[in-house]
Formats: sequence, C-alpha cells, structure tokens
Amino acid sequence: MEVAVLDKKWIEEHFETLPLWQQTAYTDFAAIVADEANSFPCIPARKGFLSNHLRYSFIGDPREEQSIRTLALCLKEYNKHCQTFGNYTTHTIFFKTPDDMHKFEVADYNNLFWSVLNNLTKFDDIDWPMEIPTDPSHNEWEFCFNGEPYFVSCATPAHKLRKSRHFSTLLMAFQPRWIFEEINDSTAFGRKLKKLIRQRINEYDDIPAHPDLKWYGQKGSNEWKQYFLSDDNDSPSKCPFLRMQNSLIFPQNKEH
Repeated sequence: MEVAVLDKKWIEEHFETLPLWQQTAYTDFAAIVADEANSFPCIPARKGFLSNHLRYSFIGDPREEQSIRTLALCLKEYNKHCQTFGNYTTHTIFFKTPDDMHKFEVADYNNLFWSVLNNLTKFDDIDWPMEIPTDPSHNEWEFCFNGEPYFVSCATPAHKLRKSRHFSTLLMAFQPRWIFEEINDSTAFGRKLKKLIRQRINEYDDIPAHPDLKWYGQKGSNEWKQYFLSDDNDSPSKCPFLRMQNSLIFPQNKEH
C-alpha cells in the first residue's frame, strides 16, 4: 500500500517512471488548469498549480477497500504539512478509473463519490471538530477528516455540459477550510474573486452556474450540495453522507 503525497516538481522529475494512467491523469490536469488561454474558472486552482502549492495522490479503483485505506493514509500525511504548502493548497486525488467505469453515468459517479466519503470515515481516528456541526443540513457543516474540515469537489468522465466538472478520470479535490479565510463574502477580495469565477464558469461551461453554489455559512447554503454537481441544475433533497457506519459500503455497479 503506497502512501504518496506528491508535488508538481517531483511528478515532473519522475514522470517517466509513473504508470501510464498516472502520466495521463497528470498531463490532462495540467492541460486543463494551466491552459494557455487561462480560461479555467477556478483561479485559485490555477495559482496553486503554477506556484506548486497543490499536492497530488494517485489512488487505485475507488470501489476497492484498499483504495479507501490508501486515501485515508494520504490525507493524514497531507494534513501533517498542508499549512506549509501555500495559501492555494489543495490535495488533488486521481483515482484509477477502469474501462467499465467510463460507462458510468453522472448518477453512478455521484453514488461512488459519496461511498468514498462515507467509507473514508471508517478510518478517521480523530473526533469531529467541535466547531463544525455534524448535521449536513446546517449551513456551517463541512466534511471533516483527521480533525481537518475540507471542501470536497469532484470531477468525472461523465460530466459533459458542466465542463468545469469534467475530467478524464474520477478526480476528487480536498481543500482545507482554512484556505478560504481570505476568500469569503466578508472580504472585498473574496467578493471580487467570486464574481470573476462565476463569470468564467458561465463562459467555460455549456450550462449556467449551478444554483447550489453559495458562500460557506450563508443562510440556506449547504456545502454538501456543492461537492458533487449534477450535469444539469437538479439539486438533491437528501444528503447521502452517513458518518461512521459499522462497515464499508460500496454502491452496486450499474449494468450498462
């Protein structure tokens, strides 16, 4: 079980030693986030990539228990040093995505995404932070692991219209809550950045920005709804997050 939290410099120096799927995932990510036209909507992600603030882990098939164990260990390793990586740090997770998963629909990936978060909590050794509500319907709820609150976002091969949530493999990005201290509704910088990102999303995607995208803590805002966005404007009514169940639960593979 290899636990590796890598930076841009290491990956590029050891690129030829990586398995082909990892080479492809990283190359695709770099091409999207740091495109020459500077069109990718998430400006902090671009800055994080170019400044080497981002960290990366390559994880196996997300439907396998060993993959979740490895993810847990990687997140714990990232958490030890993340405050030294820079203000735009994010832990980007590339999952190995076999051919059968490329037949998945957006709803299948949604189920898989939440199974990863649910199963991840089985390997959490630290109590939920006192300051973060445990009820996902609370506007200050955030997913927590190893005592660290994270905003988690997901991109999949099945997303088509919402290009900002499309990627060649299943990708999950864990952003520590503290990186948003200067990027929120209470700062002029945060409000300006949000306006610019929203404008970019509308230009980048083939569909308007999802109505669930709101500020953390804002009345009526639910963070969990923003983690996995549909490829339309549908909004789920019930949160799939089930913390600390007794056993690992993986979704049934849908036949296509």
